[in-house]
Amino acid sequence: MQKLIRVTTVPLSLNILLKGQLSFLNKYYEVLAISGNGKDLEEVQQREKVPTVAIEMERGISVFKDLKSFWKLYTCFRREKPKIVHSITPKAGLLSMAAAYFARVPIRMHTFTGLVFPSKTGMLQNLLINMDRCLCFFATQIYPEGQGVKRDLIKYKITKKPLKVLANGNVNGIDISHFNPDVFSQEEKEQLRHDFGLQPEDFVFVFVGRLVGDKGINEMVAAFKKLDSCRGKADSRKGKSLKLLLVGPFEAELDPLMPDTLEEMQSNPNILSVGFQPDVRPYFAISDILVFPSYREGFPNVVLQAGAMGLASIVTNINGSNEIIEEGINGIIIPVQDSEALFEAMKKMILEEEFRNKLSKNSRRIIKDKYENKEIWKALLAEYKQLEENLGKA
Repeated sequence: MQKLIRVTTVPLSLNILLKGQLSFLNKYYEVLAISGNGKDLEEVQQREKVPTVAIEMERGISVFKDLKSFWKLYTCFRREKPKIVHSITPKAGLLSMAAAYFARVPIRMHTFTGLVFPSKTGMLQNLLINMDRCLCFFATQIYPEGQGVKRDLIKYKITKKPLKVLANGNVNGIDISHFNPDVFSQEEKEQLRHDFGLQPEDFVFVFVGRLVGDKGINEMVAAFKKLDSCRGKADSRKGKSLKLLLVGPFEAELDPLMPDTLEEMQSNPNILSVGFQPDVRPYFAISDILVFPSYREGFPNVVLQAGAMGLASIVTNINGSNEIIEEGINGIIIPVQDSEALFEAMKKMILEEEFRNKLSKNSRRIIKDKYENKEIWKALLAEYKQLEENLGKA
């Protein structure tokens, strides 16, 4: 079998973003996975049954460390002699595509997920754009994760090479048997809600992701505060209230939340923060609506997961989110950084039960039809085989 090397910057990306995919591809290729060291890399090796190599890559810019990582990748590629090197994530893409070019790997593929540069300005934006242009120079094939990412690559003139979105987008799709609302019985859901102090009548909005400004947490908390205050005392006396369930870690050093947001999160008993959770399904199972007001994404897995669990979503009009969600079909799309629009959308979901139920009913079907992981894996495998065939004809 030909050798295929998959590269990401950090092992969490291999472990989470490519879960199940490496094991599938290992039936057709001799797969080797490369990323930085850590427990996630060990988990990949054990679960996917593929060998791994730990090569540290800085997420930020560090010339000395980047050159060291480049050399390690180059020597690895020269030793392993792969037919294909396929990278995701920015730094892994730049370093592995350059290293594979000089190691004379014939097929060098990079998948762009979330793009950073559209949200930056000035010298930093120019630097990031030129890094991605350099990446594309060394790669033989470029794959945007979705149509929005493709449009941005074209808009900023990142490359003149053909841009191809595989299947309907996303790097790995969704395991619809794992993300399935039927996994939890009604009794289990009632017990879960009880464990969190939720009343059966409580309406629960859920957010899953990093608790940082870039994810729209400031706007979401502001909208929820306004919504919560509008409910009045009548509902409170009945033991019925709104809840905002936050599932994810704080990253205060990278993108801190506003002081008013932090104060509201700490003082409002209807905002429940549970930190990072390795299994997010129970939190979807006890919730009514996903709220995901992020500023930028590539193709957000959270929205796929929530949809597979039968939840309608409120999302911002950004890449990926506006491809998964169809306005008025399986969710609501609002402008970015607009807490008032978010407030109105959340209110609509509460008040218009028939509308909400229609969206929720459509959600799982759409995810199953368009984003099931096995179909995306088959599309990727077909692409690999086609590239090999084209190489043989050259």
